[in-house]
Amino acid sequence: MELPRDAVLLRIFIGEHDLFEGEPLFKVIVLRAREQHLAGATVFRGPMGFGKSSHVDKNAALRLSFDAPIVIEMVDTEENIRSFLPTVENTIGPGLVTMERVDAIFYKGKDDQA
Repeated sequence: MELPRDAVLLRIFIGEHDLFEGEPLFKVIVLRAREQHLAGATVFRGPMGFGKSSHVDKNAALRLSFDAPIVIEMVDTEENIRSFLPTVENTIGPGLVTMERVDAIFYKGKDDQA
């Protein structure tokens, strides 16, 4: 798949323990992105954060089981990202979704290297 230089970054902010139909939400989103042939997706786990509720767990750093912030990033064409947005909207509950234009400098896999 070719990725044009003028691409779009989709960023989804959710919680680590967020579920969709009993499955981790971040896993559901990434697998659905793969099913829809998006260029790729990466999940980042943050050690601390807060959102609309403004709740910060001050003891979170001392526990392994707190609900860490999760960010899922995807870069693809604007058309592909926009066609994926209904999937995101239908799966997430609390969360934030952002989109911004980016310059895709290059996009290659292991097989593309000379």
